[in-house]
Amino acid sequence: MNCKQLIELVTDYLEGRLAGGDLERFEAHLSECPPCGIYLEQMRLTLRALGRIPAETISAEARDELLHAFAEWHAAGGPS
Repeated sequence: MNCKQLIELVTDYLEGRLAGGDLERFEAHLSECPPCGIYLEQMRLTLRALGRIPAETISAEARDELLHAFAEWHAAGGPS
């Protein structure tokens, strides 16, 4: 697993949805890549600080803009 793949799976990992080989590869990468460990901890801290935002509190327009921005970022190569 490389850093980009880890970043794409971090939410699933934090929510306990990774299993089997994906979980093993994720944790193996973390053990060998200190920057990804820092990224994971930053995500944990961010989620704790912000809590969960209920979907109904985000307008459909804002949701669509965020999804569009993420799709463009992902198409451009996302994180390296």
